[in-house]
Amino acid sequence: MSSITQTIVEKLLVKSQHRVKTYGEVFTPRSMVEQMLDLVREELETSPNFVDKTFFEPAAGDGNFLVAILRRKLRAVEKNYSHDEWLTASLFALASIYGIELLEDNLSDAQEAMLTEFSQFHEEHGVPCGPRSSLHQAAVFLINTNIVHGNTLTGLTLQGEEIQLSWWNRVVAAPGMVQREPFTLASLRDDGFDFTIYDRYRACGIDEVHEEARADA
Repeated sequence: MSSITQTIVEKLLVKSQHRVKTYGEVFTPRSMVEQMLDLVREELETSPNFVDKTFFEPAAGDGNFLVAILRRKLRAVEKNYSHDEWLTASLFALASIYGIELLEDNLSDAQEAMLTEFSQFHEEHGVPCGPRSSLHQAAVFLINTNIVHGNTLTGLTLQGEEIQLSWWNRVVAAPGMVQREPFTLASLRDDGFDFTIYDRYRACGIDEVHEEARADA
């Protein structure tokens, strides 16, 4: 490998040697990301409930895995759903992807990349997804709720609070409806989801999650 090629590769995989030493930060090349996702192609793209299959990235970085997962899910939505179902299916696909990132600049990059991927998919098909649209606002809300700032190893935010995520539970016999059920990362390491001590939310359309209200409000 030439010195020029080596430099290019290092720039793609590492932001700085300081970050490598301090945080162990090294980014996975896109080609390797795609090879790894090929191993779970069925869950991502072809299984009967691929839209709702959840994926969790404990060290999200700048979102390379998250975006690749979303891209595959959206292309599968395009192939397997009618055009009228794309909006709802794409939001459920977005709601199935989770990540935690320690570094704030990476978190911002990951969230922005996810939103860009989602918005471009709809805009390519002539579906308005501008900042004022419900589609855009619901997507932002899901991304910011699912891709969060914290330390996966400790299970804590930078403020020392438990990292909280949310399960987006489909409402039986009500297509397009969802109920948010918060849980902590720590609960997954114990006996599984613990929904008993957190805020409860009313059911709403997946495209209205940004307007959701607590059940006791």
